[in-house]
Amino acid sequence: MMKKQLAMVIDSSSCIDCKACMTACKVENQVSAGNWRNWIKVQDADFAQSGRPEGADSMHFQPGNCMHCDNPTCVQACPTSATYKDEKDGTVKVNENLCIGCGSCIPACPYGARYRRPDKKIVDKCDFCEHRRQRGDLPACVTTCPTKARTFGDLNDPDSDVARLLKRNKTMRVINPESDTRPNIYYMSMTAPLNWPVKAEIPTPIQLWKFVNPLVWGFVGLNALGVLAMLGKQLLVKDEPPVSVHEEKKEDAHE
Repeated sequence: MMKKQLAMVIDSSSCIDCKACMTACKVENQVSAGNWRNWIKVQDADFAQSGRPEGADSMHFQPGNCMHCDNPTCVQACPTSATYKDEKDGTVKVNENLCIGCGSCIPACPYGARYRRPDKKIVDKCDFCEHRRQRGDLPACVTTCPTKARTFGDLNDPDSDVARLLKRNKTMRVINPESDTRPNIYYMSMTAPLNWPVKAEIPTPIQLWKFVNPLVWGFVGLNALGVLAMLGKQLLVKDEPPVSVHEEKKEDAHE
């Protein structure tokens, strides 16, 4: 069991789509133009839908960000182990020194939470504002939310706010049935939309590399593998900024 499992419990019924969380995150983390570390999904009203679930006759806003999953498929897709789950706090992180910017982890995330940074040519995503946490502050999106829709803390601490909310309230997680990564973002009671996460896709060459990788480590050693990683970065990363997953879904995130 992890020492900590940092997580969020979100009351999406309190979200008013003011986008303060998105703006605060973008400024705090210097997110590049056209990209986002977090989002607000929108469920439009559908008065004609038969057998509609509770709340479908009104608009619903669903805040989200990297889910810091227990079974992160992005980790499985990374050929250099740059993406990993931190055993100290349960967050999914990106080691900038190991990331070669190949982008294999981007389609492996069901939530579209990853994008390439055009300045560094590496993958970036939400890290629960690690630099803020190190000085004892909450993530920027949590602090900025005017309706306090987001609650942040350690699930493994029974006295934390998130643990108490999970114990006292009915919650749910938004998943793709074919790629249940066991996310650590929980939504209180009903939330919508539910059908937006995609099936995780790990490129076939990466699956093969994961099989061969232990043999390579044993044969060439750590230093030589580092040289191969740097060579791969030169070969795989082009000079022009790559297309972001969030650019493709910009209308969905900003409506």
